[in-house]
Amino acid sequence: MTVPCLLAAWSAHEAELRRYLRHCLADRDEADDLLHDLFLKACRQGEAFCAVSQPRAWLFEVARNTVLDHLRRRRPTLPLPPDLAAAEPAETCDAPVDQLAQCLPRVLAELSPEDREAVSLCDLGGMSQAAFAELKGLSLPGAKSRVQRARRRLREQLSVACQVKLDGAGQVCCFVPRPPID
Repeated sequence: MTVPCLLAAWSAHEAELRRYLRHCLADRDEADDLLHDLFLKACRQGEAFCAVSQPRAWLFEVARNTVLDHLRRRRPTLPLPPDLAAAEPAETCDAPVDQLAQCLPRVLAELSPEDREAVSLCDLGGMSQAAFAELKGLSLPGAKSRVQRARRRLREQLSVACQVKLDGAGQVCCFVPRPPID
């Protein structure tokens, strides 16, 4: 179901979005396909789209990201030589930083709701800081500061709660897992 505020924003900016996509891509059909993808992404937002304070900015941010994703997928790849020996699967041992995800749910729960939301949306959910700024009604620098402060507090909480240790290169070398909160 399409929301009236989305239809109004789409009607106002569709031609401009099409020109932008056609400018970014040489193939008009690819640009039109991406315009369709962009519309579907906006539709998936549902009522949340109405909460966006600057729908044009949101649409262009998503359009830019859609073009970048499309161009990354088109990047040429080279086949591997047939004589390249497949690596024998050794006993896989996750790097300590990968195992650190065990601590994350508990430590996130211990952060303030504001910090938890910033980290969850931007770092775990993949939302851009510009979209986060629009969602929260903040300036872009204000949103970036909020996310940076939340990341710093998360890092501090991880080092205290899970006793994270870093090696000389600044990489996670060890930690003490904590059980999740029930």
